[in-house]
Amino acid sequence: MTQHDDRREAKLKRLNRIAGQVQGIARMVAEDRYCMDILTQIQAVKAALAKAEGEILRDHAAHCVSEAITAGDAPATKQKLDELIDLFDRSRR
Repeated sequence: MTQHDDRREAKLKRLNRIAGQVQGIARMVAEDRYCMDILTQIQAVKAALAKAEGEILRDHAAHCVSEAITAGDAPATKQKLDELIDLFDRSRR
């Protein structure tokens, strides 16, 4: 198994844990659990998603963007950087 495969598996495990957390929150709502407990779990999911986002962003920069730069492909490099800028612009809205 390559390092890329290992990282992909780790990201999938993380996302599956997050999906389980979200399902747990849905059960808490269905069971009419205490609002603060539900909100605490929502905060935990948001933090876990932010960590997953950071890992995927790091991989994108390390591989996709880096490969375009290394290949000397100016249009592809510009496209990859524009995508990142657009992503950050959308996240600030």
